[in-house]
Amino acid sequence: MPGKIILLSEELINKIAAGEVIERPASIVKELLENSLDAGATELSIVLERGGCGGIHLADNGAGLAPDDVPLAFFRHATSKIYQFDDLYQVRSYGFRGEALPSIASIARIEMRTRQGSALAGTKIVLQNGEVQETGETGCPPGTQLQVSQIFDNVPVRKKFLKSETTEQQLCLEMVSRLVLPHNNLRVRLEAGGRTLLSLPATRSLAERLSLLFDPEMARRMIPIDKTEGGVSLRGYITPPDHSRSNAKQIQFYVNNRFVRDHLLQHAVMTACRHLLPEKRYPAVFLFLDLPAGEVDVNVHPAKLEVRFRQPQDIYHLIVATLGVALGGLAVSPRDQALPSFRELKSPRADYETRVREALKRYTVSTGKEKPVFYPRPSGEIKGATPANEPPPLPFSAREESPLPDRIRFNELDYLGQHGGSYLIFSAPFGLVIMDQHAAHERVLFEELKRKSQAAHNDTTGQRLLIPEVISLSPEDFSFFVDIRDTLADLGLEAEPFGGDTVVVKTTPAFLKEKEPKRLLLDLLDDFPASHRQQTIEEKREKIMISLACRASVMARERLTEAEVADLCRILDATPNGYTCPHGRPVCVSFSSRDFQRLFKR
Repeated sequence: MPGKIILLSEELINKIAAGEVIERPASIVKELLENSLDAGATELSIVLERGGCGGIHLADNGAGLAPDDVPLAFFRHATSKIYQFDDLYQVRSYGFRGEALPSIASIARIEMRTRQGSALAGTKIVLQNGEVQETGETGCPPGTQLQVSQIFDNVPVRKKFLKSETTEQQLCLEMVSRLVLPHNNLRVRLEAGGRTLLSLPATRSLAERLSLLFDPEMARRMIPIDKTEGGVSLRGYITPPDHSRSNAKQIQFYVNNRFVRDHLLQHAVMTACRHLLPEKRYPAVFLFLDLPAGEVDVNVHPAKLEVRFRQPQDIYHLIVATLGVALGGLAVSPRDQALPSFRELKSPRADYETRVREALKRYTVSTGKEKPVFYPRPSGEIKGATPANEPPPLPFSAREESPLPDRIRFNELDYLGQHGGSYLIFSAPFGLVIMDQHAAHERVLFEELKRKSQAAHNDTTGQRLLIPEVISLSPEDFSFFVDIRDTLADLGLEAEPFGGDTVVVKTTPAFLKEKEPKRLLLDLLDDFPASHRQQTIEEKREKIMISLACRASVMARERLTEAEVADLCRILDATPNGYTCPHGRPVCVSFSSRDFQRLFKR
């Protein structure tokens, strides 16, 4: 029996509304920063306490608020951006709903000091849990200063869902980097824990901004995008096919300078690049769409991270065609390609969905014919691996009904050949065995790395570079690098800060000496999305070992000699957990004689 219908209290209404807008400290940073941009700020200072969980201080030199407007700014739906319904479809500003400040005030303590440039004195207001505690005149520089503290103290159920302080700080840093990218004239300083995470001067162009926020070499090599069609302007940059990434983190979209996440735009980029990049590699691309305000609806999501286009098909074709020309190669005209329906974009086609899911798992198998992993030796040793103690019996069969032995020795099977340069085929007394050469070697190297790291004297050797390589990292990647620096050194990858957000790599693991140091470090950092960077030291160490083993393993489509296959089988027989790779994928599958009889209807 449903209860009696009641009207919710104003306090509860405000907390529910806050939940739609303020999810975590990064949401507060986003809303305050967007207000500063709307106020015309050219200088911005942000200080995070305990990664943003303890407090957020933001100061700008924007227009400031008039004394009479200060209390009104904390009422829900109070705004200076829209006055009638039609204004919703002509919005050019970032904040316009009038929800940000009251939402923040309902779940935290907020203190604002603001002064317009022509005013003799500023105005101060303090709110706690949505209630005004103090207001009056104060001295302050032109612009606005906000101090947010006691975040989620009155909503403990929300507070316990926050990640670690390191992760929340990382998310705040990523949010700031995304929002300030289009604003060349904005000077930004972000501090946390007494350390400067980001110090960004004003720049003359978007290219300079990209160079400061990301890898300067990547920025130099990026291909410019500039196309106008039907009143829609598309500009930005994309990396060439030989400068790809192992995940899609650096595919970023801005619509009228507003950072958005959009299935249609993402699908269009992947369509333009699908014939030009290897499997599981992604471009770095920063696209800026400028179109009349009436052609895009930004009032779709409370946090304004999603938009809806009036003519989505035209936008899709513009991106595919422009990127295809810039990259030098669409086999057919983009107009000949059917535009997927919105339903398909929400749930992409199976092949595209699989690639994106794999990218999110940050599992990367780098390709390349030049990287030798096995080489024949008279002693029959395999590169990068040392036999360990005899393993326990291996559950080998993937088919419960197959009469397979409890334990099998790969080296005792009859090797028949290699299929597709990726799979090793063996004949066994009970049937047929097919082995994934990459997964098998990956398990061998991972167990060897783990054994060495657990030894009393870690003997993981590094190959010292003749010329140390200096690498520029994004601010968030540099911050994470500092956290895992010692773990990397223990595993043979020695690097250290080299000023600013750059690091210098001095040694790489000996078994990865053919791997380019820069690509190795960047891909390894890409394997850690923000959600994984709060893991324990041991979890991070294991993930790093898996990443290194993956990149050192023999690749798919790499031909092996019979001697190399014999070496792999011998070492795998002596390796614990030899039936799966470190990612949990099967090393082999088997078919019994009975399976073949069923296939041939016998």
